[in-house]
Amino acid sequence: MWFFYALIPCLLRAHLSACLSALIPDGVAILPAPQNLSVHSTNMKHFLMWSPVIVPGETVYYSVEYQGEYERLYLSDVWIPSSWCSLTEKTECDLTEDITATVPYSLHVRATLGSQTSAWSTLTHPFNRNSTILTPPWMDVTKDGFHLVIELEDLGPQFEFLVAYWRRESATKEHIKMVRSGGIPVHLVTMEPGAAYCVKAQAVVKAIGRHSAFSQAECIEVQEALPLALALFAFVGFMLNLVAVPISIWKMGQLLRYSCCPVVVLPNTLKITSSPQKLISCRKEEVDACAMTTVLSSEELFRTWI
Repeated sequence: MWFFYALIPCLLRAHLSACLSALIPDGVAILPAPQNLSVHSTNMKHFLMWSPVIVPGETVYYSVEYQGEYERLYLSDVWIPSSWCSLTEKTECDLTEDITATVPYSLHVRATLGSQTSAWSTLTHPFNRNSTILTPPWMDVTKDGFHLVIELEDLGPQFEFLVAYWRRESATKEHIKMVRSGGIPVHLVTMEPGAAYCVKAQAVVKAIGRHSAFSQAECIEVQEALPLALALFAFVGFMLNLVAVPISIWKMGQLLRYSCCPVVVLPNTLKITSSPQKLISCRKEEVDACAMTTVLSSEELFRTWI
């Protein structure tokens, strides 16, 4: 009976392990329970953390269990072991895949060393994922020609993004676009030449009915387009070059050809129309006749002159 009365204050203060160690005779060791339990939750990533149990020269392992509203109401307060934190050496546990509903979750952890097992240490206040901290999303704003493009970080399937963009001028209306997922480039608007556009974004989680603050605005400017006349002149010049360059190359080839390897054409008077053998075998009589004809022609010319 005295043992029962000694345990009542300890139960009220949730320090059963400390009381048991005080009641156990000297020389019998008991493994203390982990202390300082807390939950760090950012962008729907939930981590239970605790202080390590120090046993010199030994490795202490930890196991984590959780209990949601369904387990409390319909499964007689059953505790579910965490998917990733059974006999782990780490002093933290990723409960993101275990906490899947927006209800209060009770969490507890205990230490194990060989055959020794500590008492369960329970989180003081149940954790609800709607208390997670939502940070402004990282974004990359670029231009593809005259297209304004944004890419947002991938925070998971539960996240959507509200993107606001506008021309950087006074009294310019903001345009809103909902981006369903991150990690892929998204076209926002076709920009006008010479104008600057600004973009900002916030993360939205419909499952908990909350959103982050807007990110810092990022602005990008489009260069002024060439005047129409200048563009037309450039196009005409390009077309002329397209035609003139091949002709110039052909002319240069012809000039080099005639300069280095000219083609010689003989006059008609120097061309041989008869066979060379016929010219060589000219008879002597034909030659004398030709000479006589030439002498007679000279005498008649002389008489005429006298």
